[in-house]
Amino acid sequence: MISVPELSLVVLVGVSGSGKSTFAARHFKPTQVVSSDFCRGLVSDDENDQAATPAAFDLLHHIVGVRLSRGLLTVVDATNVQYQARKSLVELARSHDVLVDAVVLDVPEEVAIARNADRPDRDFGPGVVIRQRKDLRRSLGRIAKEGFRRVHVLRGVEEIEAAGVAYEKAWTDRRELTGPFDIIGDVHGCRSELEALLRKLGWRGLSHPEGRTAVFVGDLVDRGPDTPGVLRLVMDMVEAGTALCVAGNHEVKLSRALDGRKVRVAHGLQESLDQLAAEPPEFVARARAFMDGLISHYQLDGGRLVVAHAGLKEPYHGRASGRVRSFALYGDTTGETDEYGLPVRLPWAEEYRGRATVVYGHTPTDTPVWVNNTICLDTGCVFGGHLTALRYPEREIVQVRAEKTWYEPVKPLGGPARDAAARGATVLDIGDVAGTRHVETRYGGRFKIAEENAAAALEVMSRFAVDPRWLVYLPPTMAPPRTSTLDGYLEHPHEAFEEFAAAGVREVVCEEKHMGSRAVAVLARTPEAAAARFGVTDGAAGAVYTRTGRPFFADTAPLVERLRAACEPLWEALGSDWVVLDCELLPWSAKAEGLIRSQYASVGAAARAALPEAVAALEAAAGRGLDVAALLDRTRRREANARLFRDAYARYCWPVGGLDGLDGVRVAPFQILACEGRATALEPHAWHLSTLALLDSPLITRTRHLFVDLESPDSRDGAVAWWEALTASGGEGMVVKPAAYTPGRVQPGVKVRGREYLRIIYGPDYTESLDVLRRRFLGKKRSLALREYALGLEALARLAGGEPGWRVHEPVFAVLALESEPVDPRL
Repeated sequence: MISVPELSLVVLVGVSGSGKSTFAARHFKPTQVVSSDFCRGLVSDDENDQAATPAAFDLLHHIVGVRLSRGLLTVVDATNVQYQARKSLVELARSHDVLVDAVVLDVPEEVAIARNADRPDRDFGPGVVIRQRKDLRRSLGRIAKEGFRRVHVLRGVEEIEAAGVAYEKAWTDRRELTGPFDIIGDVHGCRSELEALLRKLGWRGLSHPEGRTAVFVGDLVDRGPDTPGVLRLVMDMVEAGTALCVAGNHEVKLSRALDGRKVRVAHGLQESLDQLAAEPPEFVARARAFMDGLISHYQLDGGRLVVAHAGLKEPYHGRASGRVRSFALYGDTTGETDEYGLPVRLPWAEEYRGRATVVYGHTPTDTPVWVNNTICLDTGCVFGGHLTALRYPEREIVQVRAEKTWYEPVKPLGGPARDAAARGATVLDIGDVAGTRHVETRYGGRFKIAEENAAAALEVMSRFAVDPRWLVYLPPTMAPPRTSTLDGYLEHPHEAFEEFAAAGVREVVCEEKHMGSRAVAVLARTPEAAAARFGVTDGAAGAVYTRTGRPFFADTAPLVERLRAACEPLWEALGSDWVVLDCELLPWSAKAEGLIRSQYASVGAAARAALPEAVAALEAAAGRGLDVAALLDRTRRREANARLFRDAYARYCWPVGGLDGLDGVRVAPFQILACEGRATALEPHAWHLSTLALLDSPLITRTRHLFVDLESPDSRDGAVAWWEALTASGGEGMVVKPAAYTPGRVQPGVKVRGREYLRIIYGPDYTESLDVLRRRFLGKKRSLALREYALGLEALARLAGGEPGWRVHEPVFAVLALESEPVDPRL
């Protein structure tokens, strides 16, 4: 039985006619096998064209490299009897940090010659086989030293046919373990603090009553007062099956010292050697074997969690090579030393874009801070700091303070992770959004973002958007209902109710649609809370921005301060120091005064000046007996429509001012989108409205609403009457939403706008053209609303889940990109 790693390169070695292709077809998937003959055929249309061999092997190496980069087992079906051919494949495997095995098929020369003679496409005669056989015989004595993990030699036809192939899981692969986990930072001989931390985590002896698994990030030894005690406890936990441990650089060095190898005795190694000298020899042997057996890293929880002593960038996850182990033990270093004589480390976490959470230690820091879904748990316990654990998947930090400074640090504890967050290391990078992208969501599947749309979004975000650290959500566009057939109406609640009833929704909420400007408010209770959660350290405690991510005013700080004060009741109600709100900012003129003056007021003023004169002239003409009755009637209607048009937009304009320009400004919050640990957008709307009712401030405008039982005709009729009264008194209309979150392709909300409000959208005389407008195409708008809604929920889920900023920005950016799709803006 031949055993090969699940992720590896398998190199078949044998002369032409040895049965390599048959062996590969029998034991591997067709997609796993890359054949030199097949590649030769691709580049020349003739698998036997030896002149095409160089090009064929260029192609073969490219295909193999792509597969290995994607983590796929790959089998090379070629003769590979010459050293140079094997060497290039070994180097290719090493460049992708995968193991490589050789499988040698050694058949008698006469068997291979006979097989080739039976194949009409193999007319090269026995000389080729004889020459290849000589190359193979010369190779067998040294092939084991060429860099292969194992060389499996199958001798003779019977042994080849009897062989089987099994797969070995990598030592680092514990993806079947799903936790929950308690991941513990660098202990460095601090047994007392370790026992205190385990008690605080709820451990009882070697096990946890809730079945949790401890995972140690390495550096159990050196510097501290009780290295043997720490080793004894951790070894007992690992042997009991309740803990895992990865190798730290201090374990590697201590193990080498115990083996009698020459090492530099520094950085606390002497303390460990002295303490172990007082232990029984059998304990020292046990500890040495334990440390020798520690591996570089673990993949856990289906690959969603990676634990390595010094961290691990994504291309190294699950890989095996000296380069991977070195990175896991020491991090990414420049080869230089700083003024303290310590290695200069590159900030790999700042560039990390992997989906797996990476938890590590190695570099002491004062406070554990998340940077791009990575966190360092070495908080310098042995230096007088803390011993830190991370509860996973809860992402909760648990710490105990060091009993004393056990070892004076060479370098003061710093905050590289906090510094990285302050520099904005977690925001979008150009590589995250350039080109055509696909964004996965848990609420609507996978969405394609076209390259041209991404470019348009990048233009907006880079030139006009607020600080991207605040840009955690963009609201979706909202679709109108299907066009009404009722006389005189383009939109009516009846169609909205029918749509939701057909989708199986039993109850909806009708919310007053405030005629203002859509606003997202991201608020922190204090500037310190803003720095801790959003990495904003300029003293700002929030932002208020438009639905395309732009700031409302040149300086939104006064508005943020007023809104934070108004939202004071929410901090206790939500148990959070920050909140994201979906709002309308009133009046419409506060943001859109330029638009109103240039597009609406000019039309209204011109119509009110010209049409009365036209009516007067036509009336005079009629008085003289001219037949202008039809034209006069139409002009009178246009004059009346112009007055209605002017009245429609004027309702949403009023003066604002004061010292900070905010007197007269109102904010109407209608949904709490997220807070600490919760994507509250999924809560029923009754919860949102009742929670927001706690706000009592002149700045806040309440959202009037009505719950409707769609199975009750009386309830429906009452809602229609409410809408008619609302729009008759100047209201824009209402938004109809399922009362609770409804999965599937169900619109999150349908806006039903009033008859007079629609004059602003379609022009003063739109009621004269209802037959034409009823043919408006709604499909693209409705599709866009569903896609943007799913992306928005995904952004909020990532935000509440503590994911890095760039992961939150990914769906936010996608919403902005979709906004550049060509859709009728009047919808």
